[in-house]
Amino acid sequence: MPTSPHDTSVLHTTDHHVTWITLNRPEAMNAITPDQREHLIQLLTDASTDRDTRAVVITATGRGFCAGADLRGSAPVGDRIAGDVSRVIRRGAQRLITAVLDCEKPVIAAVNGTAAGLGAHLAYACDLVLASESAKFIEVFVRRGLVPDGGGAYLLPRLIGPQRAKELMFFGDALSAADAERLGLVNRVVPPDDLEKTARAWAERLAAGPTRALTLTKQLVNASLDTDRGTAFATEATAQEINMTTTDAKEGVAAFVERREPEFRGR
Repeated sequence: MPTSPHDTSVLHTTDHHVTWITLNRPEAMNAITPDQREHLIQLLTDASTDRDTRAVVITATGRGFCAGADLRGSAPVGDRIAGDVSRVIRRGAQRLITAVLDCEKPVIAAVNGTAAGLGAHLAYACDLVLASESAKFIEVFVRRGLVPDGGGAYLLPRLIGPQRAKELMFFGDALSAADAERLGLVNRVVPPDDLEKTARAWAERLAAGPTRALTLTKQLVNASLDTDRGTAFATEATAQEINMTTTDAKEGVAAFVERREPEFRGR
């Protein structure tokens, strides 16, 4: 869906080979509208093919990272017919989560505040998650009498196991950043003033790495929990075969032999 050039609800810029995607509706705790969702999907798709982009950061302005989907424009319950809700979820929240998982560049979530519902799942879908000490993660669906969507029942058990996932989804309690780190949902918790700095350092380190190798590694890890051992091993061998044709792999081997630091170019 085309986005107006004057739309500032999603900010984006590329600097030092890092694309920064910033949700910018702080007055709505960055709840995602359909237009924003389509813009996010397009930016993540573009990042995959943009040679100048070698890492992505998703963050937000204000007190909230993302309060989930903005439901204010949804059709009233009485106006829906069977199939409407399923279609909206498949074409909406699930496509957004898929865009993060399938992005061919490593994606970091820099969670500055509350991440609820789809907002929490948006963070969990990222490859690495940094959180401010003030961040909270909430499986808010049960509070509204709803089933988790946006890939939550797929992502959470794979990250923390089924029992922990059910605890979060059954009760809908707010999870502090420290507890999210303890459970394995967050890589690192930092003071609020250090979040952007840490995200930038991590992203620029990834951007200086062997981009295709990182892409293939991401794909192998993401597929591993849905794959039997034989298929996983065969896919791993094929990925290494493909990667060995890249300029960065040749540079990495040459640098090892020559006892110097490699200079990767993302090729």
